Amino acid sequence: MGVRQDPPAATTSNEPWPYFDFWGKHGPLKLLTTSANRGWRGLAAQLCSVGKAVIPWRTPDSDIRICVDVRGNRSVIERRAPGIESRILVRRGAVWLSPPGLRDGSVDISEDMTGVLHIYLPLSHFSVDESALATLGHTGAFEDSLLAEMASAVTSELEAETSAGRLLIESLASGLAARLVQKHIGASSGQSTVPPMRGALDRRRLQRVLDYIETNLESDLNLDLMASIACLSRYHFARAFRQAVGQPPHRYVSARRLERAKALLKEGDRSLVDIALSLNFSSQANFTRAFTQATGYAPGQFRQGFESRQPVTPLAGARRALPILA
Repeated sequence: MGVRQDPPAATTSNEPWPYFDFWGKHGPLKLLTTSANRGWRGLAAQLCSVGKAVIPWRTPDSDIRICVDVRGNRSVIERRAPGIESRILVRRGAVWLSPPGLRDGSVDISEDMTGVLHIYLPLSHFSVDESALATLGHTGAFEDSLLAEMASAVTSELEAETSAGRLLIESLASGLAARLVQKHIGASSGQSTVPPMRGALDRRRLQRVLDYIETNLESDLNLDLMASIACLSRYHFARAFRQAVGQPPHRYVSARRLERAKALLKEGDRSLVDIALSLNFSSQANFTRAFTQATGYAPGQFRQGFESRQPVTPLAGARRALPILA
């Protein structure tokens, strides 16, 4: 049993929360942002706010749902279903899991919750037998700092799209699956679940990957394709690349895309929206925000300064930190 290496497709469900009758403008469940139409692979996610209410509780057919309180309102949540009853005091970073298959249950939420992240992780991520998967139950809330950190990264990408965000999400999907197998499935089943770590990429394979990235900066760079060029599984590739380069693939791609964005702006013959879309942003507005945070200059301001050969002043409050363009 372990993490499956062939790329699973992200769930296609666009349900912000699988409680249809309680969703709406005046209902207790509000969708804040969603991964729908982001082109993510490996997982889907929604960030919601939830009002005080008793609502139906169902779980997806083919996904493990990972819920994380990303704001921290200390609400008491009671979950009830045949054979299941739990009372949870939820605080920021608390995680609770719902494996697939539940059809009849309810959730009683005592206080408004301003930020609940739902991650839907397809079962196709896992090579597990039925008995091993059964060890993943509808547990009460628990603390797992690594799961919480990965959920925070998903939330950040949901709230502020970045150009290499798809690569980041692919890596996070693999990491989430590995963590669940290691800590919450494998530990109960007694099976060895984490593949042995390999060393960094050798120079020849690394150069092939770097050449591929450079050639495809304006394409939809795919973690699985990069891994195949390195002749490694996706799981091992992400770790080996980081050892060789000193940063994960999505951060390296973000730095290269930032330089490509600057070059395209200096050329001056492509519109800002064209540059934004070519670098995998869904809109010019998202590109402008990311470029400004990464460089201190709005794209148009950067272009004008180059064309006039005049120094430009960074926008007030801009944060000069790469890899915002990730």
